[in-house]
Amino acid sequence: MTGTTENLNVAALEPMPTPEEVKAKLPLTPTAAETVVQGRRTLQAILDGKDPRVFVVTGPCSIHDPVAGLDYARRLKALADEVSDCIYLVMRVYFEKPRTSTGWKGYINDPYMDDSFRITEGMEKARDFLLQVNELGLPAGTEALDPIAPQYYGDLVAWTAIGARTSESQTHREMASGLSSPVGFKNSTDGGLEAAVNGIISAANPHSFLGINGQGVTSVIRTRGNKYGHVVLRGGGGRPNYDTVSVSMAEKALAKAKLPANIVIDCSHANSWKNPEYQPLVMRDAMHQIRDGNRSIVGLMVESFIESGNQPIPADLSQLKYGCSVTDACVGWDTTAEMLRSAHAVLHEALPKRSRAA
Repeated sequence: MTGTTENLNVAALEPMPTPEEVKAKLPLTPTAAETVVQGRRTLQAILDGKDPRVFVVTGPCSIHDPVAGLDYARRLKALADEVSDCIYLVMRVYFEKPRTSTGWKGYINDPYMDDSFRITEGMEKARDFLLQVNELGLPAGTEALDPIAPQYYGDLVAWTAIGARTSESQTHREMASGLSSPVGFKNSTDGGLEAAVNGIISAANPHSFLGINGQGVTSVIRTRGNKYGHVVLRGGGGRPNYDTVSVSMAEKALAKAKLPANIVIDCSHANSWKNPEYQPLVMRDAMHQIRDGNRSIVGLMVESFIESGNQPIPADLSQLKYGCSVTDACVGWDTTAEMLRSAHAVLHEALPKRSRAA
């Protein structure tokens, strides 16, 4: 007699609420919808060269405490209003963390940080957090890691990143082709640009692939293609790539591929050797390039939270330091505000001469 041949390493299959059920519980509000729509339109205008401003995606490496996260969001909204004539701020709201081997996988996967993996609750908490951020009038950006997750909260995202480990993934390129937001493809962890450039080209084209619809039914998803893909330089291979030579090489690679010269510089990760003290230097260098006439740098990314640095996740969660990252180290709020105000001062002088529209 032949035994079973499937699910041999699966311990359980637990049903999830459908995307429609989660959205019915936490519906998109008119205010949040306006924030998302306006955010996407503004980012598209910047990428099209019609808006000369620079966008900055800034926020914690990962969301783990929604109270501290919303505290940060309120501070960022006030700063966004202050610098809005030159800088368009998007809050970094990352719920999913790709791990090199093991470790905390993020707020959706393990919202209580205790290996209980209550993913249904994590998904609802993530959507609720995004709703509250958008209700403030602050657009949100996130990393797309799980290909099903956008069905649950993609309507609340203005900007999306495809990470360095997934820019080469066909699954993520297909997903990006159907996302409603502009998508930034990061260069590979070895510093190479080829995967990101090919990712932009692939995502701009229509695709057909397996996924789920709003009712949770397995479906063939057919996309139109996303024309707002762009490259994110995050360093790699033991060196940064935000300098003028690296930016020029990226411009040439995009031109060779017949893609718009749209470049976002990630001030963190390999560009700062994961040392938050270097993030202000990276931003300052990018501002100098813009002041000196660069027209391809359209945005920046900053890992920032209320307190600087990071902390391990303790067994007793009451010992967590408020507003401090549990993943990559971040710059603190005071440094963040100083970075953005300094960038604003440079851009205030440079933007009148920075026409990018054809």
